[in-house]
Amino acid sequence: MKILSWLLVISGICGLIGVRVMEDKIFYDPFLDYFHEANKNIAFPAFEWGKLVGGYLFRFALNLFFSCLIIQGLFKNKQWTIQGALMILIIFLITFPIYLYCIQNRFEIGYLFSFYMRRFVIQPLIILLIVPMFYYRKQMDRK
Repeated sequence: MKILSWLLVISGICGLIGVRVMEDKIFYDPFLDYFHEANKNIAFPAFEWGKLVGGYLFRFALNLFFSCLIIQGLFKNKQWTIQGALMILIIFLITFPIYLYCIQNRFEIGYLFSFYMRRFVIQPLIILLIVPMFYYRKQMDRK
């Protein structure tokens, strides 16, 4: 049973790495080059709203799936996996509209602010908080 748990964790980590490595090939995101240049004076890219939102939602779904594999593999608790998924979803539901607003205003709200909002939308940063939180919770349950 321990082997299955580690396979879930490894599969989740490899999946998240795969999403990141293949991002320019499998997702529509004209802002990849814009933010990779790290130059505020580069031209604002042309884009299609529908494809952009669809690409971000697809990327979120993949990140959520692989994050849930990691949580389930580490803690073997279906309820915690669901709670982790809900926390990730809540963060996405907060940051995604803010990021879309930043895009609509051509990042006039601030380049760095937009950059970091984008990070929360396209990368599963919240998993870095959820895993230690659930680990602590597991330790408290043992006592």
